[in-house]
Amino acid sequence: MLEVMTQQVTLEIFRGDDDGGEMSEYSVEVQEGMVVLDAVHAVQAQHAPDMACRWNCKAGKCGSCSAEVNGHSKLMCMDRLDNYEPGETIAVRPMKTFPVIKDIVCDVSWNYEQNKKIGQLQPRLDTDWLFTQREADRVQEFRKCIECFLCQNVCHVLRDHDRKDDFVGPRFLVRLASLEMHPIDAGDRLEQIKDDYGIGYCNITKCCTEVCPESITITDNAIIPLKERLADRYYDPLAWIRNKLTGR
Repeated sequence: MLEVMTQQVTLEIFRGDDDGGEMSEYSVEVQEGMVVLDAVHAVQAQHAPDMACRWNCKAGKCGSCSAEVNGHSKLMCMDRLDNYEPGETIAVRPMKTFPVIKDIVCDVSWNYEQNKKIGQLQPRLDTDWLFTQREADRVQEFRKCIECFLCQNVCHVLRDHDRKDDFVGPRFLVRLASLEMHPIDAGDRLEQIKDDYGIGYCNITKCCTEVCPESITITDNAIIPLKERLADRYYDPLAWIRNKLTGR
């Protein structure tokens, strides 16, 4: 009979809500191949059945189990326990950027409000819906987003400066890029991107790209091209003269 190797893992998990709380320590028995989410479930089963933890697919595709593990923004279901040294305490905290509902569950509804503002694809009139594979590939990357909001969590404009009133964050700049770069879209959102969605706040630190579990090149492929389009329209002196002469 195959013997299953087990070991003890110690977790410190935030218990509380947006008004305050504390880190509580738990030790659980885990097996080889388990992930942080498995250990959190073990804590719920063995020690704290009232602990709140959001999850769904446990396959890195739903974006539900976002948290901060030892100070790093991660999907708990994709963070293997063997990433940590034996005996190392694993600290699990809720995402800092959003209000805490309970324990490690955050209220991310602000993100959905931003999504509503952006609107939909605006196809050209009488479009034949034909475009090249190269054109399709350019925006296909952006469709991989699982809305885990880890990029929103690490963005210093939202996380450290709380500019949710002026800046939509990297996730929604990705969505705007997917519309602006779509081969059949006829919408013009550049003025909104500049004035309403606050792209100027982004100073391209690439922290959002680094945490994306879908490996979307957020900064280089979405945000920088949008900034370049804005520069061409609003800050290129030759374009400014042309627009003045043509009345555009």
